[in-house]
Amino acid sequence: MSEEVKYGKHYSEGGFWTKLKKNAIKAGQKVVYSGLVLYYALESPNTSIKDKAIIYGGLGYLILPVDVIPDLIPVAGYGDDLGVLLLAATRVALSIDSVVKQRAKDKLVDFFGEGAIKQNEIDEIDQQIDVENSTPVK
Repeated sequence: MSEEVKYGKHYSEGGFWTKLKKNAIKAGQKVVYSGLVLYYALESPNTSIKDKAIIYGGLGYLILPVDVIPDLIPVAGYGDDLGVLLLAATRVALSIDSVVKQRAKDKLVDFFGEGAIKQNEIDEIDQQIDVENSTPVK
C-alpha cells in the first residue's frame, strides 16, 4: 500500500471541512488550495477509482490529528501536510482540470476573502500540477 493511500481511512468529508474552517489561516493558502483542488477532483466524474484512493490518502493525512510535524508548530507545522497534498496532486494531475481548479479558487475566496488571495502562491501550486500534467506517460 502506497504512503498516500494508507491515510485514506482517516478521510471524511465532515473532517475535511472542519479542519479547513478551523485552521485555514494557520495552514495558509497553499495548503488550503491544494486540499480544495484534491477535494474537487474527488468529486469530478473524470477521476478514476485509483486516483480517488490517492486523493483520500492525501486528504486523510491533512485531517489526521497527529502527523509527522505537528500542526501546532508555527510555520513548519503544515509543511508536511503541503508535501503530502502536492504529492497526491501530482500523482492525480490528469484528474485536475480547469473546472476543478476554478472551483478550488472560488472556495479559497470564501476562506480568505477576495483581496487577500496571494495569486503567486496559487500559481505556484498550479504550475507544479501542470508540469505533471504535461509530462509524457511512458
